[in-house]
Amino acid sequence: MGVILIFLLGIANFAVHKAVLESRHPLLGQVPMFFHLLGGRFSLIVEFLMLLGALLMVSQGSDGWVWLYLGYSGVNAVSAWLILTGRV
Repeated sequence: MGVILIFLLGIANFAVHKAVLESRHPLLGQVPMFFHLLGGRFSLIVEFLMLLGALLMVSQGSDGWVWLYLGYSGVNAVSAWLILTGRV
């Protein structure tokens, strides 16, 4: 069940990440230069590696990673909401 939850959260994380990248918010100009590699897609690769790591850990029985990834997804969702609604 944890693998399915993390997979669904991963889809949501990719969606909000892509929306933030496409927003061209001025805050994106302040991120470190290596995040601009590959036309901004480097950050999507990092997002994928985080999802893959969490999925591998949970599939091996480390259920605490579900809570960690859930927390990460919550922080990700709140920060995307702040950026996309112009509150930041």
